[in-house]
Amino acid sequence: MSKNRDTFNEINITPLTDIFLVLLIIMMVVAPLLDQQGLNLTVPEMVEQEQLKKDDIKILSVTVTSDDKYYIDGEEIAADNLETTLKQLSKDYPDGMMIESDGNATHGAVVKLMDNARNSGITSISVTEI
Repeated sequence: MSKNRDTFNEINITPLTDIFLVLLIIMMVVAPLLDQQGLNLTVPEMVEQEQLKKDDIKILSVTVTSDDKYYIDGEEIAADNLETTLKQLSKDYPDGMMIESDGNATHGAVVKLMDNARNSGITSISVTEI
């Protein structure tokens, strides 16, 4: 005895449509978060060494240690006073600032220093690892 059954010949796409709609909503929420302003960096030009004289260049040197402390000329600067200190020193160092960062210093500490330098009027910033 055979039973007559109606065969199912169509694919139900309702669950597939639901998944695509959820993915679309997630992308619509995440997309505005991806548009963040990055750092504006300029590549230095090659300059012959004869053109540069040590006495003519006045660059402020700031050290960031592995425990995220800031030092200028061997003197520790508190993170809260960083911007005011840089504003005062930027007048004496018109050629810019050199950030000497320890290899274990956090990225946030270096970026905070760069932001404070930019807010205090320093336009030329270089970064090196010590």
